[in-house]
Amino acid sequence: MSDLLERLRGRGWRLTAQRRVVAEVLDGDHVHYTADEVHAKAADLLPEISRATVYNTLGELVSLGEVLEVSTDGRAKRYDPNAHHAHQHLVCSRCGTIRDVHPAGDLLAGLPDEERFGFQVSAVEVTYRGICPSCSTA
Repeated sequence: MSDLLERLRGRGWRLTAQRRVVAEVLDGDHVHYTADEVHAKAADLLPEISRATVYNTLGELVSLGEVLEVSTDGRAKRYDPNAHHAHQHLVCSRCGTIRDVHPAGDLLAGLPDEERFGFQVSAVEVTYRGICPSCSTA
């Protein structure tokens, strides 16, 4: 069983066939699918699954904090099941591919006290941008 399915089962979330398929599609280390990609992959496993069911399920997973909604550069939102492991994102500026990265060190330490303007900072989000290997050879 995937990490996401285990977490959902542990929360007592009702795992219908449709919800299970969506969770199975989202299983993986570097999964950042759009809702349409989730629907297409889910329909391969369960042909009768509707687009509305996929969108509703993704919304529920985000509300539960089990999936992150990632938006980059005005592109379609992507869904990241790696919600319980601190990480940042590396994004290809050409094709939009997203990879999870785990920079070393305390990212909060890079923000001096005088640049915090009195904020009690609780989280840091960093997005690294570049060109992926596929785009750099194209």
